[in-house]
Amino acid sequence: MAKDKKQVKAITSMEDDFAQWYTDICLKAELVEYSSVKGFLIVRPYGYAIWENMVSILDGMFKKTGHENVAMPMLMPESLLKKEGELVNGFAPEVAWVTMGGSDELEERLAVRPTSETLFCDHWAHVLQSYKQLPMLYNQWCSVVRWEKTTRPFLRSREFWWQEGHTIHETAEEAIAETEQQLNCYADFCRDALAMPVIKGRKTEKEKFAGAEATYTIEAMMEDGKALQSGTSHYFGDKFSRAYDVTFAGRDNTLQYPHQTSWGASSRLICAVILTHSDNNGLVLPPAIAPIQVVVMPVAAHKPGVTEAAEGLLKRIQDMGIRVKGDFTDNSPGWKYAEYEMKGVPLRVEIGPRDMEKNQCLIARRDTGEKYFVPLEELETKVQSLLQEVHDNLYNAAAERLATRVYACQTVDEIREAAQEKHGFAKSMWCGDQECELKLKELAGVSSRCMPLEQEKLGDVCPVCGKPAMKSIVWGIAY
Repeated sequence: MAKDKKQVKAITSMEDDFAQWYTDICLKAELVEYSSVKGFLIVRPYGYAIWENMVSILDGMFKKTGHENVAMPMLMPESLLKKEGELVNGFAPEVAWVTMGGSDELEERLAVRPTSETLFCDHWAHVLQSYKQLPMLYNQWCSVVRWEKTTRPFLRSREFWWQEGHTIHETAEEAIAETEQQLNCYADFCRDALAMPVIKGRKTEKEKFAGAEATYTIEAMMEDGKALQSGTSHYFGDKFSRAYDVTFAGRDNTLQYPHQTSWGASSRLICAVILTHSDNNGLVLPPAIAPIQVVVMPVAAHKPGVTEAAEGLLKRIQDMGIRVKGDFTDNSPGWKYAEYEMKGVPLRVEIGPRDMEKNQCLIARRDTGEKYFVPLEELETKVQSLLQEVHDNLYNAAAERLATRVYACQTVDEIREAAQEKHGFAKSMWCGDQECELKLKELAGVSSRCMPLEQEKLGDVCPVCGKPAMKSIVWGIAY
């Protein structure tokens, strides 16, 4: 059994070292491997399969609201990146530059895209002519490079995979509605695909995206009580349009500037899933994104008819449209259990000689460990219902954590206690002054996560300065 459980033993307990536990899972579940370039990861097939499932679901959601996929270049001239001003200042410390083409020095250095607002604006400046072409609703699936100082798999790497939506609209009202729509899209995806509840809100001026008029965010609480920003949606107004001379002939035949948005979610969501649901035995994956939703294995496969019975179950589950794998290797049952626990497969289906005699199979859940003896004629119904139960259980556990570990606070000491000792979020009133925001970072070790869209009356004054406060805000320690 010790040999069977060697993969599990290789995982550091989350109670001993949460950060190392996370890294161990990424490596032992074969999600990633380190490359020869520091900060750049190899996403292995199982990790990429998780990402592909996320991409498939999100892309379908985007297309339902009229968005089209495009592909922009990886490189942009420095002059183009600098044109708006605020954006380049915000990203300057993280930009990677290309200075040579073959053996020749370039006349102008090229930025490896950290984000693509400038590329889209440059394109629109050439193709947009009339209000009749609006809105332009674009999305891009790609990788970007940001030269982070410290890196960790999926959470923060120098190259990461994401989607970035970019849209332009005839009016400010339409652009603002787009910003809100996409924020809700991310929240729905987190709930329905990742079994992860979030807080929707607006970022402070200090935390908003460089160049944006307003940034909206979804914030999730991880198992250790820290916050993970899981998607953002930005409203730019016509600032970028003016900087890049993007214009169109309006309905009154005057030259006008379109109103712009951008919104993005990244492979950081894989990190969010791990930190929200997983345990000391490895990954726990919501069924919607699990590369293998069900694994089928024979027990005592050397006995007559067992392998054929397991193959029959495999075929029936395949016919349901479920992502299923059959393990007919000669590895021991203990090794197989550890392997599929590590990889977070939601359901395990077994059949052996005794099960065949009773015309049943055994189904085990990854999330709770519960086992069910299921009559073979009920296989399809039970598999479908259990997959839904796994999702619901994961969501409910995460929702309870979020509901019970957000603490209403009136003082700086209470905010510090909520974050540092109770390992949760703090919510309080706030005067809106950036000095108080910075002071809380210094005194309580927290950053502002968002001003929730659903505002609460939690008092009358700011806990830092004591001045009248009209906004409620959530504070936390963030990844």
